[in-house]
Amino acid sequence: MTVPATASAGPVAVTVTTRGGVAIGVTYTYLNPPSATGVTPASGPVDGGNLVVITGTALSHTTSVTIGGTPVISYGIASDTEIYAVVPAGTPGPADVAVTTLGGTTTAPGAYTYRAVFAVLAGQTVTNTGPSLVTGDLGVSPGTAITGFPPGQVNGATHSADAAALQGQNDLTVAYNNAASQTPDTTISGDLGGLTLTPGVYNAASSIALTGTLTLDAGNNPNAIWVFQIGSTLTTASTSRVLLSNGATARNVIWQVGSSATLGTNSTFVGNILALTSITLTTGATINGQAMARNGSVTMDTNTITRAT
Repeated sequence: MTVPATASAGPVAVTVTTRGGVAIGVTYTYLNPPSATGVTPASGPVDGGNLVVITGTALSHTTSVTIGGTPVISYGIASDTEIYAVVPAGTPGPADVAVTTLGGTTTAPGAYTYRAVFAVLAGQTVTNTGPSLVTGDLGVSPGTAITGFPPGQVNGATHSADAAALQGQNDLTVAYNNAASQTPDTTISGDLGGLTLTPGVYNAASSIALTGTLTLDAGNNPNAIWVFQIGSTLTTASTSRVLLSNGATARNVIWQVGSSATLGTNSTFVGNILALTSITLTTGATINGQAMARNGSVTMDTNTITRAT
């Protein structure tokens, strides 16, 4: 049968009349329609996989949640006013958040924003020579010039002075300032080659070099974080490398560079380079992480850059 409308939520008696008599004692409960009033955090990476909290009313009987029209990976009902959801993958820009309950469906237009996740980002230009391979998004803002693709390839989206690239630069500025403002645990100088460093915040007043191998040892802590605050330039030698050990992950290594970074020929680098000016990758250098320059350019030559996830 089709349930009739009612003026208010709550239980009502159900009466069934047949030729044989009247059946009573059954109730039916009308539910309030849901509302979705906010999402926290309100933005995240296009990859998805992050946890958000959707707030609203009448959410206890939720049956589905979508973001940008795609069902969330999973969700849980915390209370009548909160749902926890794991965000699906999406495309850069605002996305509607829809919640369906036994009481109806509510949509919060543009309540969540997908952000591009860059492997390479520059302020003025991105220039490439040779068959470089970028896995992740590539962008430039406020500059517009991106050259050398092809022969270079981008396994991701390319953004030239668009909203996604501007947001990427804004996010880069926040990340750079956050890294620069952290209280140092240890002072470093000279060449990092041959060292084994445990997690922490390392500060260099001026330039840092890397010749040979730098080992980052997480001590079996997958959440271990390294922040390198470099006052001036970062320069790595040919065939130098950064080695991850005992559960260390590239996404948790931050290189905040006060000037510019140059990676040597056939060097193997790990971590996210946040440079105030420019980044130069010489022939054959690879990065497991990000190359992001705030004010200047990123120059590439037959490189492999894979954004760490």
